[in-house]
Amino acid sequence: MRLGINLGYWGAGMDSDNLAVAQEADRLGYSVCWAAEAYGSDAPSVLSWVAAQTERIDIGSAIFQIPARTPAMTAMTAATLDSLSGGRFRLGLGVSGPQVSEGWYGVKFDKPLARTREYVDIVRKAMSRERLSYEGQHWTLPLPGGPGKPLKLTVHPQREHIPLYVAAIGPKNLEQTGEIADGALLIFPSADHLEETAISHLRAGREKAGKTMDGFDVCPTLPLALGEDKDVSALADMFRPYTALYVGGMGSRKQNFYNKLAQRMGYEKEAAEIQDKYLSGDKDGAAAAIPERLIDQTTLLGSVERIAERMQAYAAAGVTTLTLAPAGFTLDERVAALRAGTEALERAGLA
Repeated sequence: MRLGINLGYWGAGMDSDNLAVAQEADRLGYSVCWAAEAYGSDAPSVLSWVAAQTERIDIGSAIFQIPARTPAMTAMTAATLDSLSGGRFRLGLGVSGPQVSEGWYGVKFDKPLARTREYVDIVRKAMSRERLSYEGQHWTLPLPGGPGKPLKLTVHPQREHIPLYVAAIGPKNLEQTGEIADGALLIFPSADHLEETAISHLRAGREKAGKTMDGFDVCPTLPLALGEDKDVSALADMFRPYTALYVGGMGSRKQNFYNKLAQRMGYEKEAAEIQDKYLSGDKDGAAAAIPERLIDQTTLLGSVERIAERMQAYAAAGVTTLTLAPAGFTLDERVAALRAGTEALERAGLA
């Protein structure tokens, strides 16, 4: 099992340290450094900044938002980043959510599965440097009846095949991801529930495409907080606002994928309470309503030994790249968490 690092959103308050964290991950032999975007920093700018000042670590978008760019623009960006980084780019895509898609980008959040499939088709075709023509429900290239002609990408990516990931949570999206992508980006993964909440659906998609799980990258992100095992409850409290935001406030009441995931993990009543409180403005109450076990199941908390045991469970569940989001109030604390990740991987016998 490989390790990755997720820098999250640039502008979240730790920007001055993020480059140093990425460089330390590079030195420690981490496999990939991911960057996110929502409606603040854009991922390509962050990734180009990191790539220019690291040597070995891959850079990856987790995610480029599908409503933010035409598929051809995404192919251009991916090819450029792969070329500039010397073949170190991984392309992660996702549909975002209804509030961001419609409120920020003005793109209707409808038929996300069909939209994703077409988007991936076009991106792959463009990155392969075929002349680009496509007839779909959501995109038609070139536009009919006009002066447009099928064009070919002029930039040569460093690699013939840029790994393509899709961020997926729901069963249908997971199955399609297994079918059309090279990897899946997961969030709030519990090793105890990973088979039924994710792996089984990914496997079904792979089988539909006539493939196995061999070579498919199962890549969840987990926050990591280093400390003594007796302090696990206090460490879990650090992630209450984060978990409340996603389970309670992401998307809308009807379309909160993270809330539905918590329900599939057995927290139906708690997920409803968290959402009710968060959407009513009681964010503190929503955070307090989160069961400690839910946080502990979806993070890595405690000593290196405890984290190593959890890593073994994730590897046994089918994870191939475990992406860490190291917590800490200072750069030294975040670097210590990074180093604990590599030490735990070695103790788990997974390095």
